[in-house]
Amino acid sequence: MDSGTGRRAELLQQAVDYLATHGIADLSLAPMGEALGTSKRMLLYYFGSRENLITEAIAASRPDVTELFHSVHDEKSLSAAAHALWHAITRGRQQRPIHILFQVLALAPTQPERYLTVAREAITAMVEPLVPVYRKLGYPEPEAAARASLLISGLRGLCLDRIVTGDEERIEIAARALIATAVAPPA
Repeated sequence: MDSGTGRRAELLQQAVDYLATHGIADLSLAPMGEALGTSKRMLLYYFGSRENLITEAIAASRPDVTELFHSVHDEKSLSAAAHALWHAITRGRQQRPIHILFQVLALAPTQPERYLTVAREAITAMVEPLVPVYRKLGYPEPEAAARASLLISGLRGLCLDRIVTGDEERIEIAARALIATAVAPPA
C-alpha cells in the first residue's frame, strides 16, 4: 500500500469517528479537516466531494452483512448471524458509526437531492446480501426479499429506538422476537 492509499484509509477511519460524533447535517469540510489534522483541500483531493466522503464513511462503517451471514446453512445459523449483527450495531464495532447511517436516513426524505441516493445504497447494501441466504434456505423469491428487509430494517429500527429511549431491556426482548420471526421456517 503506497503512502497516499494509507493516508486516505487513515483519513476515512478518522472521518467515520468524526461523523459519528459531530453528525453530517451541518458538516463543513474545513472544520472537519482541521480536526483531522489536514485541510479541506486534502479531503477533497482524497474523496472528491463532501457527499462522496459521507458515502464512503457509511460504507466503511456498516456491518459486513455478506461476511456475517456467509456460513448460514439453516435457521439456527441464520439466527446466530442475526444475533451477531444485532450485537455489532448495539454493543460492537458499529455501535457508534451506525449513528451516521441514522442521520442519512433521517435527512433523505427532506433533502433527497443530497441524501436519497446514499440512503438507498446503504439500505440495499445491507438487505440484498441476505436475499440469496434466505433463498438457499428454501424461501421463495418474494418472501426471501421480504424476510431480508424485515430483519435488517427491523433491527435498524430497534437499534434507533434503543439509542433514543435507552430502554435496553424492552428493546432486547423485541430484538429476540424480531429475529425469531425473521428466521421462522418458510410457509
